[in-house]
Amino acid sequence: MTNVINYLSNAAVPGIIMLIIIYGLKEKNKVFDTFLVGAKEGIEIVFKMFPTLIGIFLAVGALRSSGLIDFIVDLMSPLVELLKMPSEVMPLALLRPISGSASMAVAVDIMKNYGVDTLIGLISSVIMGSTETTFYTIAIYTSCVGIKKTRGILLAALAADIAGMVASTIICRIMS
Repeated sequence: MTNVINYLSNAAVPGIIMLIIIYGLKEKNKVFDTFLVGAKEGIEIVFKMFPTLIGIFLAVGALRSSGLIDFIVDLMSPLVELLKMPSEVMPLALLRPISGSASMAVAVDIMKNYGVDTLIGLISSVIMGSTETTFYTIAIYTSCVGIKKTRGILLAALAADIAGMVASTIICRIMS
């Protein structure tokens, strides 16, 4: 069974590419020309997003280096205790809306220190799966389409992240 799953996994991307080419030829589209137009548009989008990405990465690096995250975790400890959320996952909860790579590094560190089968490890895993890199996503999507007023979007997205983190804690506590 494992061999079949491995074969299907390896064949999925080439199979989809072949299906697209066959469909394009059947519809008498110039498949390669269409691909080149899409690639050109993709590169233009990357150039539009690049300054935003640099700003986000710089801000995350500054937060991690300055010790501000540890200070915020200490300030939030009464709320964390009220929600019965392990304080060890708070750096992850703070970084997750800002940066996927920084939150992944924190999650890996949590797994190494506490284990994957512990309550802390489980909560961290569920937070990673049920929340989004909100600032990054909003910055990318709004900069691509030229939206300037993001306050409402940001508040709704951060509320969803908080709900995901609280729900992650509650569900993991119930399930463990």
